[in-house]
Amino acid sequence: MTTLRRMIELTIRKADLAELTSIARSRTEPAGRVERARILLAYRKDPSFYAVGQTLGLHAQTVQRCIERAKAEGALAALDERPRPGKEPTITVEAKTWVVALACRKAKELGYPHEVWTTRLLARHAREHGPAQGHACLSGLVQGTVCKILDAQEVKPHKVRYYLERRDPEFKAKMAQVLCVYRKVNILKKAAAAATKKNKKPSQAVTVISYDEKPGIQAIATTAPDLPPEPGVHPTFTREFEYKRHGTVSLLAGIDLITGKVHALVKDRHRSREFIDFLKLVDASYPTHTAIRLILDNHSAHISKETKAWLATRPAGRFEFTFTPKPGSWLNLVEGFFSKLVRSVLRHIRVASKQELKDRIMAAMDHFNQNPVVYTWSYRLEKAA
Repeated sequence: MTTLRRMIELTIRKADLAELTSIARSRTEPAGRVERARILLAYRKDPSFYAVGQTLGLHAQTVQRCIERAKAEGALAALDERPRPGKEPTITVEAKTWVVALACRKAKELGYPHEVWTTRLLARHAREHGPAQGHACLSGLVQGTVCKILDAQEVKPHKVRYYLERRDPEFKAKMAQVLCVYRKVNILKKAAAAATKKNKKPSQAVTVISYDEKPGIQAIATTAPDLPPEPGVHPTFTREFEYKRHGTVSLLAGIDLITGKVHALVKDRHRSREFIDFLKLVDASYPTHTAIRLILDNHSAHISKETKAWLATRPAGRFEFTFTPKPGSWLNLVEGFFSKLVRSVLRHIRVASKQELKDRIMAAMDHFNQNPVVYTWSYRLEKAA
């Protein structure tokens, strides 16, 4: 007497079928998931435990268990391993909590010269002091276990992430003032573009300049010639490790936010007298009837007695300063220009003297002014009051 072959009706959704096909062909998925995906796809074509097992080189019972689980839990759920009991944990929850609390303190608070923990140091400290704190299970704690404990709580005591403390009680109000200036710049740009289309000269009643200093630019010289790239030998310029310092210079620069023109001076220092020299440069660059609005930070040279005395000699309304909040120099668009300058000109720069560095920086300013880039602030501009 023959018995009927047992069959299980397995329905696989179209979306799950596409996912199973992708997993079955994958080279990066775990082998167990790939195998179970192939079982489900093979069974869908030929619903026989024996036939699928023969095709895939598996026992029929293995195929049957996979199909039964897919029927009960779903096709994709059947791909993952079931949780296994494993070995009972030897480190208690209280001990893990103590380790995490320890990691949340600085190593220097416990007498170490380190500013922050290393996982090796943390494991050693827990082994030495954990049993005395009532956690005898920590006597054999190793570095890898410490990593697992910290990962479970998403604690990374070996890393430092920076944040910015808002120390200016009027931060939001001052930020709104800066953003309002940027909104006005957008209006002036549109008016200038409209005038250009009508073949009219754009109005020069107002201009806005984003200004800042970049101090400490190093004049560094090589002690031996750089070697150019050579195919098959070395693909990059090769440079002698030794170098010679010639001092530093400061770049005082401002960008006309309407035209994109860069106004710049390179000085040995950036005191009030150098800032006044920059103001004189800007003053000479625009018609006498133009109102010059500067966005700048709260450097002492910008509000010194010398600066105020020089501004008093200029016609009323000629200069107007809008200060970024403390600390909020990131609101100043010229910072983006400085980033571009560092990446394109100052990176890896070597010079024979400080004067050469000054000349090359000013040559870079002339290069940028040949094809000026108009910088635009757009982030949260619509929220400006």
